[in-house]
Amino acid sequence: MSIADIGAERASRTTAPTGVARPVAPGALFPAANQADDAHLSDAIAPATSPGYVVSMALFLVAALTLGFVANLVFVSPLEHQVAQTKAFNLLRFELGNETAPLGPRDSDHRLLALGTPMAELSIPSIGVKEVVGEGTTSAVLMSGPGHERSTVFPGGVGTSVILGRAAAYGGPFGRINELAKGALIKVTTQVGTSTFRVVDHRKAGDVIPHLAPGDARLTLATAAGPAFVPSGVQWVDADLVGSPLAAAKPAIATLPGSERPLGIDVSSLWLLVLWLGALVLLLGGGIWTWRRRGHARAWIIFSAPVAVVSLFIAGQITLLLPNLM
Repeated sequence: MSIADIGAERASRTTAPTGVARPVAPGALFPAANQADDAHLSDAIAPATSPGYVVSMALFLVAALTLGFVANLVFVSPLEHQVAQTKAFNLLRFELGNETAPLGPRDSDHRLLALGTPMAELSIPSIGVKEVVGEGTTSAVLMSGPGHERSTVFPGGVGTSVILGRAAAYGGPFGRINELAKGALIKVTTQVGTSTFRVVDHRKAGDVIPHLAPGDARLTLATAAGPAFVPSGVQWVDADLVGSPLAAAKPAIATLPGSERPLGIDVSSLWLLVLWLGALVLLLGGGIWTWRRRGHARAWIIFSAPVAVVSLFIAGQITLLLPNLM
């Protein structure tokens, strides 16, 4: 067969009897390549309700929350504690110098001090602790530093004053109080004056509380016992006053709410956690859609930073739901 005959035969296959060109069927020239493209396109536009899409979102959600939580506890929380302490030191020293620091659990208008109000400076030279103590012992207060139990007397007054502090997270200011030897000195400064206490005992739940004679003053420090971030109980350190008690104000409340007790959990901001989780789900959904429709690079550029920021906010809210001494 000649070349002309071959050309005529091909032309007859692609033209109608009237001489009008016949349309070439999709995929007739490169069927294998077109089938691969169709499969890729089908996968790229899979609906949001497909199992693969849901699983991807769930995995991304778990990964983002885990990374955010670990980063918050290990890296971000110590920085937050340092910043909060710097602000509290500046405020307390200014107020002490101007004699406007709290004299007791109520302000000049006879209202209870706001939770977290700087009320004392705590110094334990033997373990390198120098912290501003806030009023109250909720998880949020203890993120900034140690907190004073509102059902106990101000430090230095007759009776027992209790101060709680975290063992590991947010700087872990009380992480080494179990190293305090008997006789170690603790100083606390309030607007009423400076008191010095001498450590007399360490104890845990079930141990006998050392006797305190009527008219004497004591300072008790408390933190989580057990490995870091895995509290197994409460570690107490009792220290008795050296010298005469101060004329400190009596407690304003008789019973602590559950969120302010040792190892207490605060659920008052649970609604904020729900809102942040919703924001993270929306971000991850948009990120996965962009990943599949617009490419991996664009998804990373647009969504990586917002997801990281929201994950850190969520980690902070989750920390509020953990024991306050952790």
